[in-house]
Amino acid sequence: MPQDPAERRVTVTGPPRRARRASGYYRPRTEIDEQTTLGHTYVRSLMRSQLRAGLTALAVLGLLIGPLPLLFAALPDARGLEWGVLGFGLYAPLVLLARWYVRRAERNERDFVRLVEDR
Repeated sequence: MPQDPAERRVTVTGPPRRARRASGYYRPRTEIDEQTTLGHTYVRSLMRSQLRAGLTALAVLGLLIGPLPLLFAALPDARGLEWGVLGFGLYAPLVLLARWYVRRAERNERDFVRLVEDR
C-alpha cells in the first residue's frame, strides 16, 4: 500500500553544505603547509624576490656611500662640507631608498599571498 506523499516529505532547515571540490583541485596553501616540493618552490620564489630587493637596496646604498671617503680625502679642509653631506645630503636619498625597499617587500608579499590564497 503506497504512503501518502505528504507524510514522506522531510524539511531540512540547516545551512547548505558546501559541495566537495574535485580531487584534482590545486591548493598552493596546502602544498606549503605539507612542505611538498611545490610548496618549497613557492616559498623559495618569495625568498628570492625578497633577497633580490634587499641586494638591490644594498647595492644602491653602497654606490651612494662608497665614494664618500674618496670625496672627503680629496677635500681635506672641508669639515663643514663633510657634515653637510653626511647630515643633509644623504638623509633624503636614504629615506627614499628605505621607502622603496619597504614598498617592494610588501608588493612581493602581496603577490605571494594572491598566488597562494584559495579562491
